[in-house]
Amino acid sequence: MKVTQVYEVSNNQIVILLPDSFKNQKSVRVTLENTMSRKEKLSLLRSASNDPMFLADIQSVQSDFEGVEFENL
Repeated sequence: MKVTQVYEVSNNQIVILLPDSFKNQKSVRVTLENTMSRKEKLSLLRSASNDPMFLADIQSVQSDFEGVEFENL
């Protein structure tokens, strides 16, 4: 079973109450990742729109899929 939840950090700690389905488990996997606000994500997207490497990647993907809309699937 996989459960995804965002927790608030307090004093560099989090408390995780496990669901009942985990009751007899001897171990669980915990993965930590940073969360970003919508404003922060939009800021990164705006920066990417001027990044030469990002723009080259987009061009490469576009050329890979040229003509796809004309194919019969």
